[in-house]
Amino acid sequence: MNTSIQNITAPLVQAGRIGVFLMRMLAGLRLSASLMRSTMQQSYLVGARSLVIIMICGFFVGMVLSLQAINALQQFGASDQVSLLVGKSLFRELGPVLTALLFAGRAGTAVAAEIGLMRATSQIDAMELMAIDPIQRIALPRFLAGVISVPLLTAMFNALAIMGSVVFSIGVMGLDPGIFWSKLQTSVYFGEDFMGGIYKSMVFGGLVSLIAVYFGYNAQPTGAGVGTATTNTVVLSSVLILIFDFIMTSFFA
Repeated sequence: MNTSIQNITAPLVQAGRIGVFLMRMLAGLRLSASLMRSTMQQSYLVGARSLVIIMICGFFVGMVLSLQAINALQQFGASDQVSLLVGKSLFRELGPVLTALLFAGRAGTAVAAEIGLMRATSQIDAMELMAIDPIQRIALPRFLAGVISVPLLTAMFNALAIMGSVVFSIGVMGLDPGIFWSKLQTSVYFGEDFMGGIYKSMVFGGLVSLIAVYFGYNAQPTGAGVGTATTNTVVLSSVLILIFDFIMTSFFA
């Protein structure tokens, strides 16, 4: 009986600990040159270094999405609406969700492993002995970098996906370029569709970064502990991205 109760309450306890960790980070937030410098450095490490996989995946997602859309719309004689379907589904859902999942697999695991190795090699304990708050020095810049980087990566993902859609729809299938672009411009709205996806990506970036720094900071100081932290980061990030996507879509659709 006690074991079953613990299994039920464990996710709630974990969520509470992550929330407390977030409050500790934000409570000590002070804008300074060193924080901005560290945040920009981490934005390069987790953002710029993720560009290649984001661009490649975005391009082929656009091509696949166009292929499936054209196959479905041709049955109703509406293949000229492919840009509308691609734009709506991409900007609102696929862009932010897939970018966040790729970010979790590429950058989230790297952040969790890096901080976990700091814990395993006693670097975090050494900071505490020198009266340096490791949460402010290590976790906060990486958290802010994720919040900044994921929306920018999402915009890049969307741009490459549209490019892939253009290459397949116009270059391969021979759709009229004027109709393609006119449908995209008149039916996809900047504020509602594009910025709605960017707002989602900011939340997703914060989620992934928070989970990565939390599990890395609280990892067991062993090789197995670091591996467990990276695994937990990917699994929990992926689940929460999909859950929060549904919640945000339900409220703001």
